[in-house]
Amino acid sequence: MAKFVILSFLISLNILSFPSPGSAISSCNGPCKTLNDCDGQLICIGGKCNDDPDVGTHICSGSSPSGPSPPGNCRPTGSMTCKGVTKPTYTCSPPVTSSTAAILTLNNFEEGGDGGAASECDGQFHKNSERVVALSTGWYAGGSRCGKMIRIRASNGRTVTAKVVDECDSRNGCDKEHAGQPPCDNNIVDGSSAVWRALGLNEDDGRVPVTWSMA
Repeated sequence: MAKFVILSFLISLNILSFPSPGSAISSCNGPCKTLNDCDGQLICIGGKCNDDPDVGTHICSGSSPSGPSPPGNCRPTGSMTCKGVTKPTYTCSPPVTSSTAAILTLNNFEEGGDGGAASECDGQFHKNSERVVALSTGWYAGGSRCGKMIRIRASNGRTVTAKVVDECDSRNGCDKEHAGQPPCDNNIVDGSSAVWRALGLNEDDGRVPVTWSMA
């Protein structure tokens, strides 16, 4: 009888210590039903735990065989040579904050312009008089920022809001779709002429440091 009691006690301990399936925390691409099912800063999207595009995490999209890159340390995934110039390629961008450092570049979003194909978000070309931008691949976040407004601040103190309509591809380039342009850096806000004018910047400069945030 004593042996039976001891055995029953041990079995009950194992049952109590075994984790409940409902309390499991999922990592990248793991199954989920609510935000509480996902680890850390991951969120539940389409039944799977993934990066939060509004926070700007790249735990999943920026991961590699050696593990995810540390926050703020977005590493190149390869390189591409275009017109004799070799540039790194990226799938990630620096984390988005309330004042994210970036490089503003100039883009012609009209048909036949240096933007190449129509805008990724809506499949349309846009007039240079529109305040629109393309974001580097990591910040574009798979199109989750399409149609959203961002606020850009120049070093002269002027600010402007602009709509996200396209991706500044940090993974691919040098082809017709990209108008022969090399891959974008991973910290680019590619703005129309209207954006540059609103900020009081000289378009001939081509590249200027700015900061941006979600509007």
